[in-house]
Amino acid sequence: MARTDSRAAASASRAQAPYRPGGRHRMERIWENSPKQLLPQVLVLTGRILRRWSRDPATLVQSLVMPAGFLVALDIVLGDVLEQVTGASGLYSQVPLVALVGGMTGAIIGAVGIMREREVGLLSRFWVVPVHRAAGLLARLLADFIRIVLITLGVLCVGLALGFRFEQGALAAVAWVFMPALFGVALSAAVLTLALFSANTIVPQATEILIAMLMFFSIGFVPLDQYPEWLQPIVEHQPVSYTIEAMRGLALEGPVAEPVLFSVLWSAGIFAVCAVPLAIGFRRASKRG
Repeated sequence: MARTDSRAAASASRAQAPYRPGGRHRMERIWENSPKQLLPQVLVLTGRILRRWSRDPATLVQSLVMPAGFLVALDIVLGDVLEQVTGASGLYSQVPLVALVGGMTGAIIGAVGIMREREVGLLSRFWVVPVHRAAGLLARLLADFIRIVLITLGVLCVGLALGFRFEQGALAAVAWVFMPALFGVALSAAVLTLALFSANTIVPQATEILIAMLMFFSIGFVPLDQYPEWLQPIVEHQPVSYTIEAMRGLALEGPVAEPVLFSVLWSAGIFAVCAVPLAIGFRRASKRG
């Protein structure tokens, strides 16, 4: 693993040497924080993270197998009840809910991973090679985005087998696939921030409590009017409910513009709060030791 990470660091820092007729091949001197270097380095480091996750059986089970099993269980237990109450299949709420929860719980995997890399000194090794300072952090967020999209596609395949269908066209279906990543990456940024300022994994793992609260007190389990009146405003305006409402509208029918807007606002707000602490925490962790 250390050898693989070293190769990734070398690949991310390598610049193309221009050909000089009659002379030597020399490495082009490029400022390490040049925007020209950022994108290729982010892609190399993102590939490293995705390969590491793909080789970890626990990560694969948590990301793919558990959401699929959870969706099947929800459909067996609550599917008929929701259809009687709402008049539509419960899958149009349950599939979005499971995709969101799968994406959110996966954020903890990334947080624990960055803490381990900090402890073994891998972050500090990347910091001293000529790699763009933002590449490592952006690569983690991009890897989370890809992970959430893959989880969503896996959950969707199970949902299709159970009877879930898109009735609003292909463009709406594409937008549906990317909706969980909108809030999921924002939550990943928040969990990464907690991890970078924590001495052990207890703090980021404790976010499972928040994820459970967002899951149970959302419109994904039961319709809004089934909650107590004093709780309905909280359930209605929390980010998971907005995202589920948008995904239900994209797949079946219902409002889309307003829930998408509020989902974007929730995500942007989380990013705005976490951006500076996340950058400071990553820099401090990378310069540690």
